[in-house]
Amino acid sequence: MGKINLGRVIGGGLLAGLAINIIEFLVNGLWLAKEWEAAMRALGKPYETTVSQVVVFNLWGFVIGILAVWIYAAIRPRFGPGPKTAFNAAVAVWLAGYVLALLPPAVLEIFPIRLMLIGVAVGLIEMLIGTNLGAWIYREEGSEPA
Repeated sequence: MGKINLGRVIGGGLLAGLAINIIEFLVNGLWLAKEWEAAMRALGKPYETTVSQVVVFNLWGFVIGILAVWIYAAIRPRFGPGPKTAFNAAVAVWLAGYVLALLPPAVLEIFPIRLMLIGVAVGLIEMLIGTNLGAWIYREEGSEPA
């Protein structure tokens, strides 16, 4: 069992994060923008997103992408390289980073359930795409492509 190639984890994770951030922008920044604006106004909050908020959202995308590829690298010796293992890593991160994270705001009815369900569904799609892209980049030191 080789050591985790941290350079490839970061590289693959940044690619995964880029995919996640693009999908998040398309879904939340464009498609659902009016619904998010209404939800924020209902909470008495301004909807105008600041530069610092955009930076935090994008950093979150890159961090969760790196986390997904790191988990892929960690479970790869047990499950083998490839899409099935990337699927397992993506689902693990999705469960913790999306489903469990969105459960409290959904139960507390902070945001409309429709937005929460779309967030969870899109989260699974973006995690599967991002983690597979990151897994495609990842190689253990001295190994051949998956």
